[in-house]
Amino acid sequence: MSTIVLKFGGTSVATTDLIKSAASIVKKEYDAGNNLAVVVSAMAGTTNTLINLVKEINSSVDSEYDVVVSSGEQVTAGLMSMALNQLGIPSRSWLGWQLPIITSGPHRNSLIEKINVEKILKDFEGKKVAVLAGFQGLSVEGKITTIGRGGSDNTAVFLASALNADRCDIYTDVDGVYTSDPKITSKVKKLNKVSYEEMIEMASQGAKVLQTASVESAMSKNVNVQVRSTFKPNEEGTEISIDGEGEILRAVTGVAYSKDEAKITIIDLVDEPGIAAKIFNKLSDYSINVDMIVQNNFIERKMTNLTFTIPMGDLEKSLSILDKLKDQIEFSRIISEDKLSKVSIIGSGMRNQPGIAAKMFQCLSEQNINIEVISTSEIKVSVLIDKARTEDAVSSLHDTFKLDNI
Repeated sequence: MSTIVLKFGGTSVATTDLIKSAASIVKKEYDAGNNLAVVVSAMAGTTNTLINLVKEINSSVDSEYDVVVSSGEQVTAGLMSMALNQLGIPSRSWLGWQLPIITSGPHRNSLIEKINVEKILKDFEGKKVAVLAGFQGLSVEGKITTIGRGGSDNTAVFLASALNADRCDIYTDVDGVYTSDPKITSKVKKLNKVSYEEMIEMASQGAKVLQTASVESAMSKNVNVQVRSTFKPNEEGTEISIDGEGEILRAVTGVAYSKDEAKITIIDLVDEPGIAAKIFNKLSDYSINVDMIVQNNFIERKMTNLTFTIPMGDLEKSLSILDKLKDQIEFSRIISEDKLSKVSIIGSGMRNQPGIAAKMFQCLSEQNINIEVISTSEIKVSVLIDKARTEDAVSSLHDTFKLDNI
């Protein structure tokens, strides 16, 4: 008998008919004799509706924001349990505070610290399926919290770890992880297996299959994750786990992209210790995520030009913050640019194969695509380019690294 956690995303439970369809997937695993815990998201569109309701009243009270916004998952959990019972499968729903799921950190973006699974284990003893509302937890002060982006995935991964589950199946509207976006190139291939590290990089660089935090959680807890399609339940998905022997040799696994990037350059910034920390700490205070960073020092003038990228939606707020810092930090001016894209190649084999970055740059040069910023890690090379050339870059890189032959 195996223990399996199944998670269904918002598009998989968007209607009552889809909830019934998802319940039939659960039934197949139940009939095979497995212990099952099911984690559900809110029905597609529900969370945005709830956020808008909060904004109409007062969005500044974070604890009450979480109470309202987390209610979408409660509805889905109840409906899923009803659907399972209708199929003859004994089931009950659980909310985050009932187990409880203990969280820490700020409201709207809390972190799961512990999931108490005693009540779920009792459900297993009674051959019941436990249905959990994802995305929500309970603070040490006894207040309802929400876990932030990818929260339901995180709930499922943490639950799988707490239950020592054999695997965690993430059901969504795609049937796995692909070498790139099928909307851009028809030559994409579905990957049978992706390492945790590769998936973290792909998620952080724009791939929308999973959120970075949930993959990091899976890696830290060594949870075997399967990404599968609710609409093609009989097809194999993509396994996300530790590196396999074949994957180590694969130089490039995929091409990811993120549109709507913006770039800020601070010109003639005084070159002193602590200046960069002061700038980025202030941006962090306003929850602005800084990505690519490049610094050019002019030693003879004791000045530097500091360039970094942020989401385009945060550009105006970032410029306002920096303008207020001018009384504290010496610099001459700020240049900003929007309508940019970040394009990345990712692969665990980059560690052992030289020349991958050069091959990427040569490919973009042949397409007459100008590179504005470059950022690298052990298994990733990212470039900032004109947003209008995103499709050309992704498609040409996919061809250059022959990802259709994976």
